[in-house]
Amino acid sequence: MNGVKKAMREAYGETLVELGEKNENIVVLDADLSGSTKTALFSKKYPERFFNAGIAEQNMIGMSAGLARTGKTVFASTFAMFATGRAWEQIRNSIAYPKLNVKVCATHSGITVGEDGASHQMTEDLAIMRVIPNMVVLAPADYYEAKSVIKWCANYEGPVYVRMPRGNTELIFNNEEDAKFELGKARKLKEGTDITIIATGEVVPEALKASEYLSNEGISAEVVSMTSIKPIDEVAISFAKDIIVTLEDHNVIGGLGGAVSEVVSSKGLNKRVLRIGINDTFGKSGPASELLTYYKLDGKSVAETIVKNL
Repeated sequence: MNGVKKAMREAYGETLVELGEKNENIVVLDADLSGSTKTALFSKKYPERFFNAGIAEQNMIGMSAGLARTGKTVFASTFAMFATGRAWEQIRNSIAYPKLNVKVCATHSGITVGEDGASHQMTEDLAIMRVIPNMVVLAPADYYEAKSVIKWCANYEGPVYVRMPRGNTELIFNNEEDAKFELGKARKLKEGTDITIIATGEVVPEALKASEYLSNEGISAEVVSMTSIKPIDEVAISFAKDIIVTLEDHNVIGGLGGAVSEVVSSKGLNKRVLRIGINDTFGKSGPASELLTYYKLDGKSVAETIVKNL
């Protein structure tokens, strides 16, 4: 990491424009938040292929299903709270059940939404989306990986949920090729000999920082980025150290930590899993950086929690 920060939602909007130029079959829908989700970039370039459903997320998903039935590759966007919370039943029955080619790409996930507060901070979406059959669930780690993930989505036939935060996040990769996404494959970002930290989404940089703090305590932590939540990389989990720490901007129940624990349990792996995330509580209003510290998701706090629980 070099300290440079860029927003994944910017990568989303920019990539949609790139894809739209190459593929006239791509259509984009939004629920009156195109300025925030950055789908406005697509709407300005290709207004005839952009549809604003208004503040009616369930209708947006229904429209997406209809367009997919006509052979379109559909990207539907709004905040994670409204995409997965308000329209969950429509996603389940209208998109996932018939396995339609719709990509639900949600921004403003997790507590890093910040000042919007608990009502808009979605920390349950990984859990409720990965439980849906036929649904692929992805959470890119930085701007470049977000671009790679969206391009992968355009070539994948079927329903996908992509989770992206609101703010700027530190760049982990040098370019898009460096960040090339592969479904169901984790990526080892740092070698270590004592423990494995598996992180997802916008807190992957915090996992890397935590590993640096831990090195000062004499603990060697390898860091693995798990972009593909479903399907998850069972091989990477199997080869992890005997102590696995999961880190996510999501409820510890049902998210990355839950998914990793399921693999450890079902495969009978002799490993201990320490889940770090939102401890089954709602968020609060405040600057994203302060909320990360408050919920002990920043690198220093993560390292302290690990040391305390070893």
